[in-house]
Amino acid sequence: MQIKRFFGSNGFLGLGRVFIILLFLFAFSLYVIGKFAYLAISETTFSATRKETVQRGLILDRNAKQLAVPTNFWNFGVTPKAIQEKGLETFAKIIAPILGESEESIISKIQSNAQSKFVSIKKKIDQGTYEELRRIINLSDFSNGVRFDKLPGRIYPENELAAQLIGYMGDDGKGLSGIENRLNEILSPSSKQSDSKTGTDTRGKNIYLTIDANIQFNLEKIAREALTQTRAEGLMLIAAEAKTGEILSYISLPSPDLNFYPAASDEERRDRPAQDMYEPGSVFKVFSVASFLDTNAISENDIFLCDGVYHGKGFNIGCLHDHGWVDARGALAGSCNDALAQMSEHIESEDFLQKLRDLGFNTKTGVELPGEAVGLLRNPNDRLWSERSKPSIAIGQEIDVTALQMVQAATALANDGVPLQLTFIKKITDADGKDEVVHYPIQKERVLKSSTARYILDSMQKVTKEGTGHRADLGDVTIGTKTGTAQVADSKHGGYRTDANNSNCLAIFPVEDPEIILYILLETVPTIKDEDAFAGIIVTPIIKESANIIIDHLGMTRMNASSLVHTGEISIPPSREIVLDSVVPDFTGASKRQILPLLDRNDIQIEVIGDGYVSKQTPAPGTKITENMRIELYLE
Repeated sequence: MQIKRFFGSNGFLGLGRVFIILLFLFAFSLYVIGKFAYLAISETTFSATRKETVQRGLILDRNAKQLAVPTNFWNFGVTPKAIQEKGLETFAKIIAPILGESEESIISKIQSNAQSKFVSIKKKIDQGTYEELRRIINLSDFSNGVRFDKLPGRIYPENELAAQLIGYMGDDGKGLSGIENRLNEILSPSSKQSDSKTGTDTRGKNIYLTIDANIQFNLEKIAREALTQTRAEGLMLIAAEAKTGEILSYISLPSPDLNFYPAASDEERRDRPAQDMYEPGSVFKVFSVASFLDTNAISENDIFLCDGVYHGKGFNIGCLHDHGWVDARGALAGSCNDALAQMSEHIESEDFLQKLRDLGFNTKTGVELPGEAVGLLRNPNDRLWSERSKPSIAIGQEIDVTALQMVQAATALANDGVPLQLTFIKKITDADGKDEVVHYPIQKERVLKSSTARYILDSMQKVTKEGTGHRADLGDVTIGTKTGTAQVADSKHGGYRTDANNSNCLAIFPVEDPEIILYILLETVPTIKDEDAFAGIIVTPIIKESANIIIDHLGMTRMNASSLVHTGEISIPPSREIVLDSVVPDFTGASKRQILPLLDRNDIQIEVIGDGYVSKQTPAPGTKITENMRIELYLE
């Protein structure tokens, strides 16, 4: 009776409907079981799903020499079950030599992860290794069990050159330091900007730096020799164009090889010119005297008696010599602490400090680098301010500056009292090379009278001719200098270290029409005798050598310039075949005709500069060839 009510004509379901439902459930169960069985016994394969990518832009020097180049790296992994079914020992044997790994380590890695769906074998392999692996794996029929994940990569053709400035791109495609970090969104725009409808990849913009790679290379060579000879802990060097604010050379030593950046030490990675704060010492006196003169606290005709010691209220400041009667120019030439301290008595503290702020101290310069330090300039309301503070600041103590701030302030001296904005960016182009941003000099508000700036430059020339900067005298190009030997703060015990000094020098040349500002600091120079670290002895020769490199490279006029004579004879090397395989060959002596067939290749870029025969190339012979590599050949 109840069964009839359930299934009958007046029930919920008829027998026909129940049969159909049961048949559907049975068929669905068979499908699920069959699908599961198929997946369980089938080989695991990986299909590459196209992802929209961003092609990172280049970083180049002002003359288009490539300093940071995009390339591809690959992560290599396998499905353990698929590899074991095909033959684990065979697989390990064929890939071990290519990866530079032992067969045992590969076998162990796969066996210990036998139950995993995927195990990474090696990360970040280069293009050449990837291509060789693909070839041998395809020939050995292991392709269904392996996976290659493409990664955005970066090659730095010049290795350590301007390392802290260029910076480094991490494995995630983001800049971690330097220009790579600060201008990351310009170099590699967000992938959201890519054209998802057409599948077109986004291409980043190219950044042309203001530095000249040739000047940078030669000055780095000089700087490394100086670092070795003086046993200093670090060295900073900045060379800038006086009329544009463009920085031609930016050196921070020690420095890392950007191609091995993760292995670098913190000391090598540190961007000293932007981040290190220090007391500049006597080199700062040019800005103190400029402040005194510009506020009419003193005049050019005022003279001061130096008896070797400045007697303050409850303190003394010593001087190296008894200079006698000196004016401001003579005080700078002799680097007289006593006279500078006496000058500071004639200016109100706030007027002095404000003029120094106007010159850019206690403020970031605003260059295109991350982590720039502000420096330190105390004021009378500071709890550490004392009667000694103002005369101490006048001689470059009780104030912390950065090397960038020193160069920024010097632009006011070189431009008749009007400072310029420093920059590292010459121009920015789109991926096709079309200019989008071009640097033009940016003048700031006037901070010094023209007469003040000229007086300081003339005084700096006197320092070179008659004072502590005489070892920097160029002879045929006028150069103004100011040296400084400063104490090093003792971070462990407080006060100052007795076993080391900082030695620095500021130079501007030519004095009559400034073109170049050059600043060098040797950081923490160990001393046995006081004169071991005197800037006038150890830094001025570096200034001279560096200035001569810059003058000759830029073709600046020398008063006694000589003519070059060429014999007219050119040696033509024998013809030879140029082969591009896994490494860059030595192109030296190759003719343009020999090179032309290589220009048709689409996996690398070859740029030929000049005519004749190859005299120079970048990168060097023996460099491993990577996808999209750019090779520059200079012909004469």
